[in-house]
Amino acid sequence: MAADSTAILTGEHGRRYDIDALRVFAFGVLILYHVGMFYVLGWDWHVKSAYQAEWLRLPMLFINQWRLPLLFVVSGLAVSFIWGKYSTGRFAWRRVLRLWLPLLFGMAFIVAPQAYYEALSNGVIDAGFLSFMRQYLTFQDFPGDAWRGEEYVVWTWNHLWYLPYLLFYTLLLIPLAMFLDGPGMILRQRFQSLRGLWIVLVPIVPLMLYFNVIFPKFPNISHAFIDDWYAHAMYGTFFLYGFLIARNKGIWCELRRLRLVTLTLAVIFFGLFVGPSDWLPDASSIWREQVSALITYMNRWLWIMTALGWGHHWLNKPMKWLPYATEAVFPWYILHQTIVVVVGYKLSALELGPVIEPALVLLATIGGCLLLHEFVIRRVKALRPLFGLKW
Repeated sequence: MAADSTAILTGEHGRRYDIDALRVFAFGVLILYHVGMFYVLGWDWHVKSAYQAEWLRLPMLFINQWRLPLLFVVSGLAVSFIWGKYSTGRFAWRRVLRLWLPLLFGMAFIVAPQAYYEALSNGVIDAGFLSFMRQYLTFQDFPGDAWRGEEYVVWTWNHLWYLPYLLFYTLLLIPLAMFLDGPGMILRQRFQSLRGLWIVLVPIVPLMLYFNVIFPKFPNISHAFIDDWYAHAMYGTFFLYGFLIARNKGIWCELRRLRLVTLTLAVIFFGLFVGPSDWLPDASSIWREQVSALITYMNRWLWIMTALGWGHHWLNKPMKWLPYATEAVFPWYILHQTIVVVVGYKLSALELGPVIEPALVLLATIGGCLLLHEFVIRRVKALRPLFGLKW
């Protein structure tokens, strides 16, 4: 899966290099996005730089619309390729170990510095880090809202929310996959037979349903799991889409064939998404929000289709860097945001300016992930499963 250090295979057809590469791409975009969150003007985050830029809003908004759905599509693709290799019980147990161990370790030790520096930034604590960790690891309360979500639970998962969500969808997929392998085979075949305009429009239908039925009751994507049902519906559906299309040759050929069309349409719908809304129905009309939602979901799905189609066209070939990058993805994902927060907070006090500071934060994030993965995580056997790698 996306959080798996093993390469993605297609059985008799050999290795699917493009899906491995798309996984690296999706997590690479995620890392750049979180660096951007430290600097984009007006977007709340754990800590913020003094050098916030308004121009970052447009590229950040562009990425924001499809980065997480793409991540879950890629996760569904990867699960499809390992589904059937193990018994149902062993499959579930392997997923629990692969995702739950890094989550618990990450919440206890990797994410903790983020909570500490966010609390410092909010001015609610002044203790040293070791004193903070003694209080944090013993589940003691902190004053006020030390960090986002602290009013609910002392330990926080911040960017690691993806792991429990992915585990939840994977476990839910087990009975559904068994159904799709048996009585529900016709549904799988119908979805895999989508071509032309239908492959663009049909996947949008469930998303519009969620917008009308679930979104009004759960309008905020919180990443807190319990009250995040709109996010669960949306991310879980993209995860299922990845699972359904993974091993079907015809749908990949169609995505590749349509890549210029989907790219063109994606650019158009992004323009509609961010452009003037004067042409939309009157604000009092129910159709205005329906058209706006349709534009949002079309923009989101078309960019995913574009990534899959062009990825299959360009990246389905051996690349020397890919095996190493495939293994590095999960450790880098776990480490990166903590490095951004800690380094960003420290450098902000130095007043280095709006060019040098971002460059150093980005360099420290990439360099820190590289060095810790290469010289510590992958070489210390006890650490490997704590960062999602095999023993």
